[in-house]
Amino acid sequence: MTWMSRSLPLVVCAALLVGCGGSPDPAPEESAVDQSTPSATPTPSPDAPSSSPGTGTPAVEQSIDDLAASLGVDRSTVEIVSVEDVTWRDGSRGCAKPGDSYTQALIDGSRITLGVGGRTYEYHSGGSRPPALCDEPTE
Repeated sequence: MTWMSRSLPLVVCAALLVGCGGSPDPAPEESAVDQSTPSATPTPSPDAPSSSPGTGTPAVEQSIDDLAASLGVDRSTVEIVSVEDVTWRDGSRGCAKPGDSYTQALIDGSRITLGVGGRTYEYHSGGSRPPALCDEPTE
């Protein structure tokens, strides 16, 4: 077998590749797709917070009940300052305690800020756990 007969398949493949050209640019809708990694930073919800107790989600309602009970006040005195949908970086839900270890996974949840008597209180919810008061938020 001569070098030409052995090279013929390579020449044919090269000609086919050159004839096909490069791949076309992606369609505009394909290039506009966000392919970034999920946000691990808390992000505000587009929904405006409610200004009076009794009009929020179950997590907000639980937070109001818990705060009113722990402070010994009527729940009508608890003001909803803000409610944000967040993606927590880990199982601490933004309330990590030194020395504790947490699941390393993104967790969808909420940051619920309530007010009583001019002071604010932050509750963090997420995953299957109910909202909890976070005295020293880490995020």
